[in-house]
Amino acid sequence: MASGNKPQTLKHPKEITEESSGDKVLIEEVRLVVPETDDPSLPVMTFRAWFLGATSCTLLIFLNTFFNYRTQPLTISAILMQIGVLPIGKFMAKVLPTREYKVLGWRFSLNPGPFNMKEHVIITIFANCGVSYGGGDAYSIGAITVMKAYYKQSLNFICALLIVLTTQILGYGWAGMLRRYLVDPSEMWWPANLAQVSLFRALHEKDSRSKGFTRMQFFLIFMVASFAYYTLPGYLFPILTFFSWVCWAWPHSITAQQIGSGYHGLGVGAFTLDWAGISAYHGSPLVSPWFSIFNVGVGFIMFIYIIVPLCYWKFNTFDARKFPIFSNQLFTTTGQKYNTTNVLTPQYDLNIAAYDNYGKLYLSPLFALSIGSGFARFTATLTHVALFHGGDILKQSKMAMKSAKLDIHARLMKKYKDVPQWWFLSLLFGSIGLSLLMSFVWKKDVQLPWWGMLFAFFLAWVVTLPIGVIQATTNQVFYQIVSPYLSNIMGINKRQPGYDIIAQFIIGYILPGKPIANLLFKIYGRISTIHALSFLSDLKLGHYMKIPPRCMFTAQVCH
Repeated sequence: MASGNKPQTLKHPKEITEESSGDKVLIEEVRLVVPETDDPSLPVMTFRAWFLGATSCTLLIFLNTFFNYRTQPLTISAILMQIGVLPIGKFMAKVLPTREYKVLGWRFSLNPGPFNMKEHVIITIFANCGVSYGGGDAYSIGAITVMKAYYKQSLNFICALLIVLTTQILGYGWAGMLRRYLVDPSEMWWPANLAQVSLFRALHEKDSRSKGFTRMQFFLIFMVASFAYYTLPGYLFPILTFFSWVCWAWPHSITAQQIGSGYHGLGVGAFTLDWAGISAYHGSPLVSPWFSIFNVGVGFIMFIYIIVPLCYWKFNTFDARKFPIFSNQLFTTTGQKYNTTNVLTPQYDLNIAAYDNYGKLYLSPLFALSIGSGFARFTATLTHVALFHGGDILKQSKMAMKSAKLDIHARLMKKYKDVPQWWFLSLLFGSIGLSLLMSFVWKKDVQLPWWGMLFAFFLAWVVTLPIGVIQATTNQVFYQIVSPYLSNIMGINKRQPGYDIIAQFIIGYILPGKPIANLLFKIYGRISTIHALSFLSDLKLGHYMKIPPRCMFTAQVCH
């Protein structure tokens, strides 16, 4: 299964680099980390890549879906597989037979040579498909869980499977259409990918040791140290996960718990020595630009330490003092938990008479204010992209049909056959067709009519580009201003711009009293965007590591 994407004329990597030495990369971090060479002769889609990639993807999907139901979700990133498959790949290169096989005129070998960096990259791309931006699992699985657990709905298996598959394939269709805007330009540098590129080079390139440690030695020392350290917060001293001196000082004070608790309050004075807690909601701060982290910090302080306390203790906004300051539960006017099944018909529609009799639904103050801030986050995203990147997007659109100037990485990738646009369009329209079919066949189950599906697709197409521009340049889809703990209880992504809130309000106004339709509209309107961003990030990683585009397409579509 050796790569079938080799160019007819092969050149030494140095020759390729020298020809394009004038195409300077604009981003300094990219120049320092990403190699500006390529060896097109390296096999990519080998038996080792398929076996290890499929295994990694399956394992990560299972683990991340399982751990995503924790109060503090644990996301197992593809970096774990990136490290773990290296010794296995080298072992397979030593023990597998080198004999060449012929099947239906197709020649391949189980062992085409040493385990190389491009194989390693494509395995990681496989694994990345099991770690989507929706929290590590197919986000739509979480929505199906809501339908079964909270609405007690008996959902047809085929219908549930189509929901999961079509949302992901739809996202890949968007990604293919937006490649020229979010992958090819040098300005779209996707900061998170640089950590993986650096790790690939540390694992495969040999350093000449002079003074200090080599990259491999440095990596191994810190890997062992971090593994050993995690026994403290993870097993021996769990209190280090979130330590609040305020709660210790006043253990019987409700107000102190509301102010200082890292789990159920504002977390004032609380801190963590657990890296899983630090990176659980915003991702690793080591791969985000400093200005992005600064904006997140300022927004967090303004919202959590100023706005929320004022609304809760001074103004009693939305009768806030009747409820916990921080909770993902729904409440009655007396502060008791709200039973949603009491206000639904057997067809899962809102029963207005039962709702009037049971009483209004209330949210915790932090939950309610965060939903309100979603409107500001979403409009700020669109405004920022229009003002700061609108000209570049327009220029890129005009040059899409022309020969635009390429940097060294884009020029090296021109050596490989590109993926025809109709491949992506086929996936896109096929997914749309299956989704529309589902809206007719299981009309009572999904509640969302065909025109609602089309409206969701339209909204997803409109917002994917501006959200992608911000993530590709800052590693943050937006400058998060809500409590990181709230991101999880709301069921939203670590870095999402409030779009799902807008989508739910829109369809709630158009189709009132249809909670399942609202949920499905959110899935197709927002989750396809998340998957598109995940696929685009992987495409940029393949771009940096010079993986043939058709190999990337095969790896992402098959998983």
